Amino acid sequence: MKDDSLLFDFPKHQLENFNLKKAFTTKHNGQWTSISTQEYMDQYNKISRGLLKLGIQANEKIAVISTTNRTEWNILDMGVLQIGAQNVPIYPTISKEDYEYILNHSEASYCFVSDSSILEKLNKIKGNTQLKEIYTFDQIAGEKNWQELLELGEDTSFETELEARKNAVQPNDLATIIYTSGTTGKPKGVMLSHNNLVSNVLASIPRVPLEHGNAKALSFLPVCHVFERIILYLYQACGIEIYFAESPETISDNLKEIKPNIMTAVPRLYEKVYDKIVSKGTELTGIKKKLFFWAVELGLEFEPYGANGAWYEFKLKIARKLIFSKWKEALGGNIDTLVSGSAALQQRLTRVFSAAGMPILEGYGLTETSPVVSVNCPYNKGIRIGTVGRIIDNVEVKIAEDGEILVKGPNVMLGYYKDEEKTASVMTGDYFHTGDIGEVSEDLFLKITDRKKEMFKTSGGKYVAPALLENELKQSRFIEQIMVVGEGEKMPAALIQPNFEFVREWANRKSISLGDSNESIISNESVIERIQEEINSCNANFGKWEQIKKFKLTPDEWNIDSGHLTPTLKMKRKVIKGIYQDLYNSIYTKK
Repeated sequence: MKDDSLLFDFPKHQLENFNLKKAFTTKHNGQWTSISTQEYMDQYNKISRGLLKLGIQANEKIAVISTTNRTEWNILDMGVLQIGAQNVPIYPTISKEDYEYILNHSEASYCFVSDSSILEKLNKIKGNTQLKEIYTFDQIAGEKNWQELLELGEDTSFETELEARKNAVQPNDLATIIYTSGTTGKPKGVMLSHNNLVSNVLASIPRVPLEHGNAKALSFLPVCHVFERIILYLYQACGIEIYFAESPETISDNLKEIKPNIMTAVPRLYEKVYDKIVSKGTELTGIKKKLFFWAVELGLEFEPYGANGAWYEFKLKIARKLIFSKWKEALGGNIDTLVSGSAALQQRLTRVFSAAGMPILEGYGLTETSPVVSVNCPYNKGIRIGTVGRIIDNVEVKIAEDGEILVKGPNVMLGYYKDEEKTASVMTGDYFHTGDIGEVSEDLFLKITDRKKEMFKTSGGKYVAPALLENELKQSRFIEQIMVVGEGEKMPAALIQPNFEFVREWANRKSISLGDSNESIISNESVIERIQEEINSCNANFGKWEQIKKFKLTPDEWNIDSGHLTPTLKMKRKVIKGIYQDLYNSIYTKK
């Protein structure tokens, strides 16, 4: 594969080496529908010819907004890329104002949307953009459908021009502009070349712990984010069948239907899966319940490569047979590998899922680094709990004097679109400033310790790293979300969204009367006292100056639509503080 230098080389490689009958599979009207590698290529060649017939020029921007991952997205992607145009993916969950900003900033001429919900939002601002036309993936009455483009592409008279366009595309040419969701300000357009993405795929292939040409993957993380997008390119390069989940709500059912070998997710999903499993364990009785929690406790002590000794491995073998095999069955029965990215993963999840025979391989990267910088991998003793894995080949990491992680390599972006000043602010020579604080071991394992921008000083001049406290407390089943505050204040404190579902279950078991509303839960003394116990337990692991002295519970469930979280589920700290300014003021007795 070392000769592959363009993104549209990957399907050709797949055809020559694996020729899958089910390259992509999406559920339509209750039925799983697959296309082969050859059909995939035939269809995206038609899309290319159709786009040429529309008059699309090299370097023209084509936007795509889809509520779910689907086969059509990938066909369109390759069809756009091989005529030298650029794919501009947009998060479906952002506001119509952000749609307008991105479409205008990128100067997108056409937009492809998945369904009527996106179309409705887009139509409200279409008149303020340069869009010539909108095409839909779903059949929607009165709207242009992407099938029309496929039909245009039946005309082979544009084949000569298509070949010329493909031959004109160079590795360092712009392939895509990915607008980062960002926790503050307007989205930034990250420019990634073919070489940025291809080099990252090629360097990541040795870390894929699956048999090439003989594995299935379930995809559901938004492909508009570079993490899932690079994963899909990686699957294509390795000949792995790709199945798209219908929605986040159907993942459990889809896992059982598809029985995949691998799945990628963000830490929050693994937390929810774990909490659901443990919740079911609490409903057991007698010996079954004792065995269940014996296995969980054993799993929480897991160390890779038999480091705990023969007696531990013997007990683990029993636990896997009696308890953990049922966990695996609940995830389809064939899952060998789970992959986590986008945010910090709790060590307890790494340990317990590894003990269950489904290791979560945590990696690290940013949109600006295409994204993979490092990733854990079972080969060559490549799993180290508490790290984000070994740095991949062709990527260099340097730790700055203030502890910031700097990254250099062919994966580092071309820059921010139309913003040389912002680009210059994150680059020192060829090194990209990640904004993360970390350290690198002698054998190249990378550990992230905090976000540089999120560290703050109390009024006493002491530094606090909020992410460390937050990650510790999010292990509590009582806490769904937590934001540590206190910049310039006399002490750290926290705003907490309880896990309302679990709190209700707990109260029911304890015969504690709770009202129906979230407001009644956050004002309940028993709930407040129980969460205080979690805070006390966490504080014991930290220095006196960084311990959380006070907290307030919020009645809302923090989510994307309400503005608490970015589309990648990162907290918007300034927004959250603004929403709960009164609670914040009450902590520090401000008027």
